[in-house]
Amino acid sequence: MAKVFTHMTMSLDGFIANPRNEVGELFEWYEAGAVNVPDPNETVTLQVDDAGAQVLEELAGQCGALVAGRRLFDIAHGWGDKHPVGAPVVVVTHRAPEDAATTWPTTTFVDGVEAAISRAKEIAGEKDVTIASAAITQQALDLGLVDEVCVSLVPVLFGEGIPYFAKLARGHLLLEDPTVVQGRRALHLRYPVRR
Repeated sequence: MAKVFTHMTMSLDGFIANPRNEVGELFEWYEAGAVNVPDPNETVTLQVDDAGAQVLEELAGQCGALVAGRRLFDIAHGWGDKHPVGAPVVVVTHRAPEDAATTWPTTTFVDGVEAAISRAKEIAGEKDVTIASAAITQQALDLGLVDEVCVSLVPVLFGEGIPYFAKLARGHLLLEDPTVVQGRRALHLRYPVRR
């Protein structure tokens, strides 16, 4: 059965970017090895270690749709309509770009997290849905829509910035014990959500 995952690369102190939306050293693990992980976006090169390749192949190989927020979509310029994970993207936004149909024909724009997860599941079919946005992750966790939380934890302290996790509206959320994969420049953790 298809699952809903979250995945972000995070600093040791919990940030996915600095206050200026820059990832800095967080993405060093994408260039820390000799294994080339193919992706459909010719502007992105993923050259990781064996552990990183295993993690990326598991997450991307089963990903049938990716959910992102509008801020990340804008920062990444819509990934040129070719997200490196190789799956269609569903963007949560209150206002789609005017040129959405011509500039991003494989990207779907929806108003709301529940609608985004629902649409992503339709697109994904038997494959999984991955959420790659801190704000959308937060809302999906509050709505009980996440099956597993994935973190690529990087050995850097930002001190401030954009947090991966924030206050949950429903209070705390208990996760199961993690699956741990030790990589170069990242510790990859997968936590099933306890039901």
